[in-house]
Amino acid sequence: MTKPGFELDHVALGVARIADAAPFVAGVLGGEEHGGGPSPGFRFFQWTFAGGGRLEILEPTGPPDGFLQRFLARRGPGVHHVTFKVPGLAEAAERARAAGYDVVGFLDDDPYWKECFLHPKQAQGIVVQLAEEHPRPPDADPSSWPKIELPPRPADAPPPVRLLALRLLARDADAALRQWGALLGGEARSLEPGVVEFVYPRSPVRIVVEARPDAEEGPSRIEIACERPWPDGGHEALGTRFVRCEPPAGG
Repeated sequence: MTKPGFELDHVALGVARIADAAPFVAGVLGGEEHGGGPSPGFRFFQWTFAGGGRLEILEPTGPPDGFLQRFLARRGPGVHHVTFKVPGLAEAAERARAAGYDVVGFLDDDPYWKECFLHPKQAQGIVVQLAEEHPRPPDADPSSWPKIELPPRPADAPPPVRLLALRLLARDADAALRQWGALLGGEARSLEPGVVEFVYPRSPVRIVVEARPDAEEGPSRIEIACERPWPDGGHEALGTRFVRCEPPAGG
């Protein structure tokens, strides 16, 4: 396959309440508010970080059998999906099908946002969203959406950290190369035996895959860079470990 020109746009986490996650995202990670709003069955809010990386936090709002409620009941809070912006959704979906994936949730009736998904059972333990986005006219701009009430940003909030990578575990190294490299267009670079990073043009966040035959596939941590003391570990409301690492050589 030729390189598709996909762009890794953001990492999304599912939580019970966005308001419970906001103090950590803004007050510890230093994230700056990017905006958010409603969507069928959930609400979302995004924060930006040094270098342009973004985190999106989702909370359920719909019926108790919605996708996000099922995710939280099964796994608890944590990384739910990664979103790749694509030049054309129909072509991206066909590319995925040709690679052996079942494309689910295909929606193309919105002229400004079209999307489909790769199911985590086929995509190494994480939902992969493919999205085609077009500029919205002023009357459809997200700034007109109902506001999400968040705790005030702390006056002493630290500078934003830099999001370096989403790290995942996978059982099959070759399958990881096919998915994150051949299908989604990442440039594969070996970091150490069994660990490969995938770099995407115009995307500040990388995908790092650690291959273990006995692994429970899926996200294991988010890697960050910052110049202040950092207590490596997780956060209860986010269900995710944030680990300080050295930035990669050359940026």
